[in-house]
Amino acid sequence: MDISAAREVFGVDRSDLVDPWYEFAGWAPDDARNCDACRVERLWSTDQLPKAHTIVVPAWPDVHEEPPAALVRALRTAHGAGSRVVAASTGVFVLAAAGLLDGRRASVHWAHADALTARYPRVEPDPAARYLDDGDLLTSVGGAASLELFLHMVGLDHGSAVAKALARRLFAPFADPDADAPAVVEHERDEVLAQILPWVSERLEHELTVDDMAEQARVSRRTLTRHFRSHTGMAPLQWVLSQRVHRAQRLLETTAMSVEQIATQCGMGTGATLRRHFNRTTGLSPDAYRRWFRAKGAGSPPSRA
Repeated sequence: MDISAAREVFGVDRSDLVDPWYEFAGWAPDDARNCDACRVERLWSTDQLPKAHTIVVPAWPDVHEEPPAALVRALRTAHGAGSRVVAASTGVFVLAAAGLLDGRRASVHWAHADALTARYPRVEPDPAARYLDDGDLLTSVGGAASLELFLHMVGLDHGSAVAKALARRLFAPFADPDADAPAVVEHERDEVLAQILPWVSERLEHELTVDDMAEQARVSRRTLTRHFRSHTGMAPLQWVLSQRVHRAQRLLETTAMSVEQIATQCGMGTGATLRRHFNRTTGLSPDAYRRWFRAKGAGSPPSRA
């Protein structure tokens, strides 16, 4: 998804919005160069990476595996030469391996925050922020948040009007920095969400209410909602629903469980409820998503591409 979102934003000709648009190329290990889903027509070598203005590192398939030394060296060289380096999802582990995030905060999915801290203790993970912009280094938790980050980058490069026009074409949300509404991403760590998000995510199969979350966080409903909207752009139960759909995707990808069983595991109750919310979020039914995923020949989640 990170690769597809990057290609959709940067790799499709949008010169009718602003000219020139971006030139787009990709680097991939030899065993991943035939990925049809990625649709990257132009490939670079690691030696060429330092020439890039911006480098996007998508989800890394195994957070316990060291990235190739040549890639790590190329990222260090590129960053030292002035390239803007971006990590989507577990791509943050590649930036951390290169030492680029030492002493810095990084947005990371809650499921990988502990692993990031264990392997790279000089990096400060922030699972409460959907994405973080630290100037020359940007990170996101992955998924939809990566698309938000890429649109944010378009806004930095070409102005919010262009980014908003592109977001409208992609039916994607865009937090206009010129608007009066609070920004989706704040740069201060949110201690309330840093505590409550992992707690909620471990209990998705159970019924959860805003009162339950507020009680666990020891704040009022109103305060909890304000924190959620400020840092995630969603109300508490909207965020819970997004995580349930995300879990359903992973179970569809990695298990043979029925839709009814997955609905129970995700806290959706019934298959009908899961189908309704899954279709609304992804544009596919659960069965169609599973068929699509298997047709790609994937043996693990799409981040492996």
